[in-house]
Amino acid sequence: MFRRILVANRGEVAARVIRSCKRLGIEAVAVATDADADLAWLSQADVVAPLGDRRAYLDMDKLLAVAEAHRCSAVHPGWGFLSENPVFASRCEASRISFIGPRPLSMRQMADKAVARATMTRLGLLPIPGTDGPVASLADARVAAAGIGYPVLIKAVSGGGGRGMRRVYQPDALSAAWSEASAEALSAFGDGRLYIEKLIERGRHVELQLLGDGEGDVRILGARECSVQRRHQKLVEEGPPPALSADEYARVAQRAAVACGALRYRGAGTLEMLQDADGRLWFMEMNTRLQVEHTVTEETTGLDLVEWQLRIAANQGLSALDLSAAPGGHAIECRINAEDPAQDFRPFPGRVSHLRLPVGPGLRVDTHLQQGDRISPHYDSMFAKIISHGATRDQAIDRMVEALGALEVKGVPTTAALHRAILRHPDFRAGRYDTGWLEPNLDALLGRAAAAPSQEDPTP
Repeated sequence: MFRRILVANRGEVAARVIRSCKRLGIEAVAVATDADADLAWLSQADVVAPLGDRRAYLDMDKLLAVAEAHRCSAVHPGWGFLSENPVFASRCEASRISFIGPRPLSMRQMADKAVARATMTRLGLLPIPGTDGPVASLADARVAAAGIGYPVLIKAVSGGGGRGMRRVYQPDALSAAWSEASAEALSAFGDGRLYIEKLIERGRHVELQLLGDGEGDVRILGARECSVQRRHQKLVEEGPPPALSADEYARVAQRAAVACGALRYRGAGTLEMLQDADGRLWFMEMNTRLQVEHTVTEETTGLDLVEWQLRIAANQGLSALDLSAAPGGHAIECRINAEDPAQDFRPFPGRVSHLRLPVGPGLRVDTHLQQGDRISPHYDSMFAKIISHGATRDQAIDRMVEALGALEVKGVPTTAALHRAILRHPDFRAGRYDTGWLEPNLDALLGRAAAAPSQEDPTP
C-alpha cells in the first residue's frame, strides 16, 4: 500500500478521500488555493500545500510539483477537476507517480461519447439508438434525425452535466437547437461536435457501480437511480432503483462486466443507463471515476470504495472483495447546496454562522464544513451530502425526512427543505418518477417547502 499520497481536490471530496487514507494508515497531502486556505477541514491532512490562485486545482504543473516535493507515490484526483483527464493521468505515470484511477486509454475511450457508444455496441452493451459517431453538418443532422425518428436528443461528444444537449420534437426546431448545442459545447468543452440519439421520454436514469482490476476481473456492485433532476443536475439518488427488475439488472450487469473486462478496465467506474417505459436499460455513457453518489452503493454493500480504488492502484486486485456480508437494504442520498431554490437556485456563498448536522441510526453526513467556515463563490455550491440507510425503502425515506428536518444551518440558504418536500411527495414515496418529473412539480414542491417549519436562517 502507498505510504503518502497527494489528494488533488478540495472540500468535501478531499475530506472524504482523506478519511479513508487515515483509516488505512496512509499519509495524506492536501492542497488549498487562497480561496480555501482558512477552512477548518484542512487540519485533517498530514500536510497542507498552498496552491495560490483559485484556479490552481486544474494546474497540472503545480499539482505534480507538490507531489514530487512531498515525495508522494500516488495522486488521488477525487471526482471532478482532473479526475477524468487522461493528460494528467499520463503525466503522473511519466513522473513515476501512480494515478489512482483508470488508465489514460480508458479515459479517452469513454470521454468521447461517440467512441464510447461504438465500443460498447461492439462489446454487447447496447446504447440508445442513434448515430454511430459525430454528425458532420446540419444537413446530415436532418437526415439522421429523420432516420432515427422524432423526438431526438442532440448531445455533445465531449463533456456532460446537460451542457451541449437539446431536445428536439419537430424537424423545424432542429436548426436552432443544433446551433445552440454546438456553441454551448464549444464554449464549455472546447469541442463543438455533436451526435444524435433517440429521445426516450419518461426515462429513468440508472447507474451501475463497478470496480475493475485492470486485468479483466470486473465486479458490478449494484445499481442506483438518479432520476430526480433539474436541468440534468441530480438532486436525489437512491439504490436499488425502485422500478428496476431483478432480471433486467442481472442481464445488464452480466453484459457490463464482460464489456468492461474486455477493456481491461482498472479502478472505479460508473455506467450511466437510461431505463425506458418497458423497463429495458440502454447504455448512455461511462464516467471513469467515482460519482458524488457513490455513497449510496457504499451503504448497501458495506464497502469503502475509496479504499478499493487505493487497493487496485496498489495492485492488490479484487480477490479480497467479499459481498457475502453486505448489509443490503436501501439507501438514499440528498445533495445539500448553498442555494435558494425560490430564486431559481441562485448560489449563496457566505459564512456558515451556525451548523448542526443530523445524527441517528442509519444516517451518514459527508461534509468538509464546520461552523464558522465560509462557502466560497468560486466553486460548486454543494457543501454536504446526507445519506440514509434502512432495511426497506420506506425506512430509508423516513430516516431521510427526519434528518432533513433536523439539519440546522444559519448564514446561507440551502436546498434541504425542497429535498424534504420531494421525499414526502406521494409520487416519490411510490417510486413513480422519472427524469422529467421534477420540473412540472417544482412550483408546488417549493410552495410546500416554504410552508414547512425550517431550521434555516439565511442571515449571518
